[in-house]
Amino acid sequence: MSNYLDALQGVIDNVVAPGAAEVDANGTFPREAVAALGEAGLLGLTVSETAGGGGQSLRQATEVVRRLAEVCGSTAMVTLMHYAAAVVIDNHGPDEVRKVIAAGGHLTTLAFSEVGSRSHFWAPQGTATAAATEDSVQLDARKSWVTSAGEANSYVWSSRPLAADGPMTLWLVPSTAGGLSQPGGFDGLGLRGNGSTPVTASGVTVPASAILGGDGAGLDVALGEVLPWFLVLSAAFSVGLMDAVTAEVGTYLTTTRLEHLGQTLAEQPLVRVDHARMRLATDQAAALLADTLNALEASRPDAMLRVLEVKAAAGEAAIAVSDLAMKLAGGAAFRKELGVERHFRDARAARVMAPTTDALLDFIGRAINGLPLL
Repeated sequence: MSNYLDALQGVIDNVVAPGAAEVDANGTFPREAVAALGEAGLLGLTVSETAGGGGQSLRQATEVVRRLAEVCGSTAMVTLMHYAAAVVIDNHGPDEVRKVIAAGGHLTTLAFSEVGSRSHFWAPQGTATAAATEDSVQLDARKSWVTSAGEANSYVWSSRPLAADGPMTLWLVPSTAGGLSQPGGFDGLGLRGNGSTPVTASGVTVPASAILGGDGAGLDVALGEVLPWFLVLSAAFSVGLMDAVTAEVGTYLTTTRLEHLGQTLAEQPLVRVDHARMRLATDQAAALLADTLNALEASRPDAMLRVLEVKAAAGEAAIAVSDLAMKLAGGAAFRKELGVERHFRDARAARVMAPTTDALLDFIGRAINGLPLL
C-alpha cells in the first residue's frame, strides 16, 4: 500500500480533524474516524499480504499514529492499540479474522492490565480453565482498563496458563462473547474518546483454538511481539502530539502582538528561548524514535534497550513540552480554541499507561546492569 500516507491525509482532513474537538469535549468514541481508517485500508495496513492486508511494517504504523496524534489523541490511541493487537493476531490468529482485519472491517485491541496486578501486565490474575463444553476454555478476569472497550470487535486477552508452566497465555476473545461486561463508561482527563473502561469476564467461553501462541507462552509473545509495537507506537503518539503543540504555539506567538511595543510575542527573547526548548525536546524524541526503528530493522544489539527507552523518553518529553506550551500561550492556552490544553491533557496518559514510565526506567536500569527484566 504505497499511497497509504495520501489515504491517511484524506481521512485526517475529512473526518478526524473536523471531529476531534467534539470527540474530546463529549468523550465520544471516534467511530466515524475508525470506520474511515478501515475503508481507506489503514486498519489492515500491517496485516500480511497473504491475508489481503497492506503488508507494511512497524515503521509505517508509526507514521500513521504520529500523524493522527497531531490531530486527535483519542483516534491515535485507538489505532495504536489496534496495531499492537493486530500483530499478534496476524502472527498467531485464524485466517478468517486476519482477513477481516485486512479488509478494514474489524477493530481489535489489547486486554492486559487487571484489577489485581494493575499496570504489571506480565502478572495476570485472570484464569483460564477447561470448560464443560468439549474443546473449549472458560475465562474469568477483571480487566482494569481496555482501550476501545465495547467498541472493538475483539480483544487480545491475557490470562494465567490453562495447564502449562509460565506466567501468561493469550487468547483471541470476541467482544460479543457472553459473560463480558463493562462496569461503566470513561470520563477521563485526557484521551477522552478512547473508550478505555474496565471489562469483566465472568464464565466467558471460547474455543481452545482461540489461543494465540502456546499455552504458557503468552509472556514471550507479549515481550517479543506486542511490547516493541506498543512502546514504539506510544513514542510516535507523543512525538506527534509534540509536533502539533509546538506548531500551534508557534502560530500563536507569531500572530499575537504586544501593541505598545509594536512587536509580536515571537520577537521577545525569553519567549523564543522557551519555544526553542519545545522544538529541541521534540526533535530529540523524534531522533530517538527514528533510531529505535533503525535498531529494530537492523537487529542491532541495542534494539531492545532502545525499545524500552523510547516510550519513557518521548512520554516525559511530551509532558514537558505541553507544559511549556501552556506557559507560552498564557491565558489563551486555557481556552479550547487553541487546542493546546487538549494536547496538555492527552500528554499525561503516557506516564501511567502500562508499562508506566517508572516501570520502564526500572527495566532500563536492569538491562544496563545485566539483570533480567522480570
